[in-house]
Amino acid sequence: MSAFVQIAAGYAVVATALQAASIALAAPKCRKPRRRAAAPADAPPVSLVQPLCGVEAFSDATLEATFTLDYPDYELIFCVARAEDPASALARGAMERHPERKARLLVGDDRPSANPKLNNVIKGWKAARCDWIIIADSNVLMPPDYIQRMMASWRSGVGIVCAPPIGSAPESFAAEIECAFLNTYEARWQYAADACGLGFAQGKSMLWRRDVLEAGGGVERLGEEIAEDAAATKLVRRAGLRPRLTAGPFDQPLGRRTWANVWGRQARWARLRRATFPLFFAPEIVTSGLLAIIAAAFGAAAFDLSPVRFAAAIALIWYGGEAALALVAGWRLTPATVFACLLRDATLPWLWLQAWMIDDFEWRGHAMSTADESAHGALSREPHV
Repeated sequence: MSAFVQIAAGYAVVATALQAASIALAAPKCRKPRRRAAAPADAPPVSLVQPLCGVEAFSDATLEATFTLDYPDYELIFCVARAEDPASALARGAMERHPERKARLLVGDDRPSANPKLNNVIKGWKAARCDWIIIADSNVLMPPDYIQRMMASWRSGVGIVCAPPIGSAPESFAAEIECAFLNTYEARWQYAADACGLGFAQGKSMLWRRDVLEAGGGVERLGEEIAEDAAATKLVRRAGLRPRLTAGPFDQPLGRRTWANVWGRQARWARLRRATFPLFFAPEIVTSGLLAIIAAAFGAAAFDLSPVRFAAAIALIWYGGEAALALVAGWRLTPATVFACLLRDATLPWLWLQAWMIDDFEWRGHAMSTADESAHGALSREPHV
């Protein structure tokens, strides 16, 4: 038996074992709570800061959800860089419909960092009146108990609570592929890492206690990395604290997507992971099920199995496990999901490779680069929207 066959067989088995372990670790925390969480009687006031930039397919729904949260005391602070941004009109309209809710719209294009999203957030952070502050993206569909679920995950030793996005409401097959990336791949690995005590902050929803971030140097310190969630992870770890994920993530409705949209986002995120956590990014090459299936076909002889049977067994464990996770967690699961996962895994080696070869990317029209992060030099200074 050749060494190549043994290596291929070993790769297939080890990669599949890691896949199964990640599913087993993630599943308990991925399940959405069956009951709506009630706010405690002594619930502290919370500031919810939301940066706005442009309008998406579900912007009306996600914005409206922020005004109908079932929490006794919270304020909303919306931030835009330009008054003429169409998101400004949406926010003003929602505030007029809900005069009972404490809400403000802040406009300004200060640029203390090379991260346009962080620049938009900083003014909201400084205007926040509460000691507990949530920074949340505008495309998160918040359930009524959003705030109490974020708060319930805070523990001693925790420095930030986050929640990864879960793709929902896809209206094209490209959006199905994005669900396959967001749900049973990215969220799964984030929850698995969290279960092992290696949690990472996620920029979609971030709950801070003001004193933690201020002790770390203030909100501007989140500009020390090209991605604010990477900076948040490192800041709380330096303080001897850890990031923690919520029990059950929150939906991000996708609507219609094109393959160019999906590839652009995934390529950008891959480059950001490589730039900010290269040692954790390097092993991502083994997370493609397609590579494990191919390795199984070449290594089947090591177990006296036919290539078809061994490859089929690996595929069943790999994607059957993901389907089971989606079912348990209540995530998107249709016949198209399996095909979307296969196509996702076909792209993973290319995403991994291009992340090591290409530094530049675009975020909402802003030219940026991982080659020279803002903490260590100047990033591209294109006009920010």
